[in-house]
Amino acid sequence: MKVQPLVAVIALLLSGAACSNDTVNERVPKSPAQQGEAAYLAQCAACHQPTGIGLAGAFPPLAQSDYLASKPIEEVIGTVLTGLSGAIQVNGQPFNGVMPAMSHLADADIAAILTHVYASWNGSKHAVTADQVSAVRKAKGVSTDPAQGESHPGTSQAQAAYQGAPSTLAAADVATVRTPGAPDMTEAEFGQATEIFFQRCAGCHGVLRKGATGKPLTPDITQAKGTDYLKALITFGSPGGMPNFGTGGELTSEQVDLMARFVQHTPPAPPEWGMPEMRESWKVLVPEGERPTHQMNDYNLQNLFAVTLRDSGEVALIDGDSKKIISIIKTGYAVHISRMSHSGRYVYTIGRDGKIDLIDLWMETPTRVAEIKIGLEARSVETSKYAGYEDKIAIAGAYWPPQYVLMDGPTLEPLKIVSTRGTTVDTQEYHPEPRVAAIVASHQHPEFIVNVKETGRILLVDYSDIDALKVTTLDAARFLHDGGWDSTHRYFMTAANQSDKIAVVDSLEQRMVGLVDVEKIPHPGRGANFTHPQFGPVWATSALGNANITMIGTDPVGHPDQAWKAVGILQGQGGGSLFIKTHPTSRNIWVDTPLNPQAEASQSVAVFNLDDLDAGFEVLPIAEWADLGEGAKRVVQPEYNRAGDEVWFSVWNGKEQTSAIVVVDDRTRKLKAVIKDPRLITPTGKFNVFNTVHDVY
Repeated sequence: MKVQPLVAVIALLLSGAACSNDTVNERVPKSPAQQGEAAYLAQCAACHQPTGIGLAGAFPPLAQSDYLASKPIEEVIGTVLTGLSGAIQVNGQPFNGVMPAMSHLADADIAAILTHVYASWNGSKHAVTADQVSAVRKAKGVSTDPAQGESHPGTSQAQAAYQGAPSTLAAADVATVRTPGAPDMTEAEFGQATEIFFQRCAGCHGVLRKGATGKPLTPDITQAKGTDYLKALITFGSPGGMPNFGTGGELTSEQVDLMARFVQHTPPAPPEWGMPEMRESWKVLVPEGERPTHQMNDYNLQNLFAVTLRDSGEVALIDGDSKKIISIIKTGYAVHISRMSHSGRYVYTIGRDGKIDLIDLWMETPTRVAEIKIGLEARSVETSKYAGYEDKIAIAGAYWPPQYVLMDGPTLEPLKIVSTRGTTVDTQEYHPEPRVAAIVASHQHPEFIVNVKETGRILLVDYSDIDALKVTTLDAARFLHDGGWDSTHRYFMTAANQSDKIAVVDSLEQRMVGLVDVEKIPHPGRGANFTHPQFGPVWATSALGNANITMIGTDPVGHPDQAWKAVGILQGQGGGSLFIKTHPTSRNIWVDTPLNPQAEASQSVAVFNLDDLDAGFEVLPIAEWADLGEGAKRVVQPEYNRAGDEVWFSVWNGKEQTSAIVVVDDRTRKLKAVIKDPRLITPTGKFNVFNTVHDVY
């Protein structure tokens, strides 16, 4: 089809923001023609050049295209909306790239840019209208949800925001590598490039550059391209949707040259982090014998919240009754989760930098009593809950090195390290970087259930005899991430998010019982349990990639026909959801959308009535209630209080901006309180002690 090359070209220019928000030289566009020109110059000219001539070998030309005049505009619009890949020719020149689906742009924006391309360089005065784009969108069933559009092919806007976070690894962690065939680099240059890669590239391409959300960047691929080609791609962005780091102002021309040379070298592997390193980092700040034997304060610990202050490397302990901050405790960087010991006495936090802090809530002023660093990057920690082992054993999993470590619960003394490197569940290929994702403690056996992300395997780690450790390996699906228990605490429901599946583990019988198809990119947090009027007990997950809220039957005895099947799908505000939550005493289910590109969705929350799910959702303007002024003000992670009659939301703003926590009455859905304090810097996850101890969700 001759239209393909041109459409691929045009779609590449549509990767920016809506043209209604674009300006040229800080001038607000005044006419439709100026809107199209402004959008093109601001978002497209970096790759296709201001005059539309393209960039040889990388970006096809738009000017005087031999395809534009020969194809109906409806066909052009359709491919812009749905994407394209494969070898093509434009004006007799070959190009081989991937065009992302650009459905996240508004119909008027697509129309304005296409009109500009037609009129400026292809001799057509025909104006493309928003109605034309809308009609094609409807005919092809393309969503209007901006979170589902792609800046990277196959990767939604919301997923790119979620996966593209910088690594906590640093250049000082790795050694300089010399690679035959690669351009020379000094040690200082290599160190600088490594730092840039870990900060801006590793989240998508992987620490070892084997590819994850982004493509592999190993020397066999990059050296064949050459330095000049790589500089062009880094500067202008790639046909596969890589951001234009150079023209976008994120890297200087010198840094672009640096990175073009760096990626032709063998990826430097960060060091391993074994028992000597762990023991050196391990500190018992208050020995067990010097800790209280009973609670020394008057706080209602069951209703205390541990709140992550992401960018300050701290946790706020907040009294759920008075809404007052008890203390701010220094922790690892960007605490990912807090977990409570079975007794509710200890809080275990783990930062993305691999540092675990143990907080004793029985102290007169709750404080840290032990710490350890279990790796260079990490996400998960958990403590034993099986009868007879309460508070005795802790476990943490690392992203790098790919491993988990078993520790003494009250002191964090490291006892045993186990690597997770191995073969993938589907292709049976060796993977050098299978990261540890969610970990939960079994209620049925003395076991931890460990998700290994890249290999797609779930490990049942029996901690009853650490010296003779037994591990049962279950085959699930690749890209395992987060999850939680069904209402009986027997079945573990966990997302293999990029595989679009929910894996179901029977923790009593220690086997897989289901692998449920769920679209798109499910991200449940812990998920939400409730009783459906038709299907009985269900567990629900929201999604990063679309507006779906999928309900899965969890009652194989009372409702065997619905067990481990998707029994219904609700539609939320859009993609970009991270958490869904309800409570056994509530008749509401709450769904956030903090990574949705539209502020209307990211700054609010959707709430459904469990007694009338078909009625749709109500939107509550959480960020507006917080009254914070400027900033992104993303509303994230609903968390219930102990009684289940309040829902707490973080309003997550920039580090230099004001953030807050908003408390909503679950029964009336009315604002109950706003917690503001200069010390609440970038609050994200909140963990109520009682609900976390007892897995209430």
